[in-house]
Amino acid sequence: MIIKNPQDIPYEDTSAYKGVKKQIYLGHKDGSNEIIMRYFTVEPGGATPYHKHGFQHLVKVESGNGIVIDKDGVEHKISAGELIYVQDYEVHGFKNVGDEPFSILCIVPARGEK
Repeated sequence: MIIKNPQDIPYEDTSAYKGVKKQIYLGHKDGSNEIIMRYFTVEPGGATPYHKHGFQHLVKVESGNGIVIDKDGVEHKISAGELIYVQDYEVHGFKNVGDEPFSILCIVPARGEK
């Protein structure tokens, strides 16, 4: 068993994405060969890329207010407590539209985090 405190987990390099911070809560380094738990914090005005890839996402909004952009480019307001399922190859992106950090917990298969 592994027990961690999120405050002790370092941030990954996300310098290519404005205002986005990422932590790998549990993953390969912990011996997880099937699933990865990630935590993203998007600062006000920040956004993840609008992108797609061949794996599913299970997402829970942890804090703040944001937008998830669907495969048709439609923006959906989301807030703390809401859940999002992103299918394989479904185009998606997240944006912070609030004045406070917007954070999501994201679970993907191990192949989704190399």
